[in-house]
Amino acid sequence: MTAEDHDALARELLESDSEFRRLHEDHQECERRLEELNAKSLLSQEDEIEEKKLKIHKLALKDRMELLLRAHDPVRATA
Repeated sequence: MTAEDHDALARELLESDSEFRRLHEDHQECERRLEELNAKSLLSQEDEIEEKKLKIHKLALKDRMELLLRAHDPVRATA
């Protein structure tokens, strides 16, 4: 799947698949919170722990979204 096909399928799933949409929104929220933490000049110990947890959660969300994309890939479905 080309990058363009990947992006097109992601856009399609954002509109048609509630699980993909929920995962994407959660991923975006993690990204927003990480940006807030990165804007701080000095992170507290609690902030550092939160940052690590957010990064792990964000990666798990991305992995799940990729699984959904692969499952909906028409090339893989016909192969």
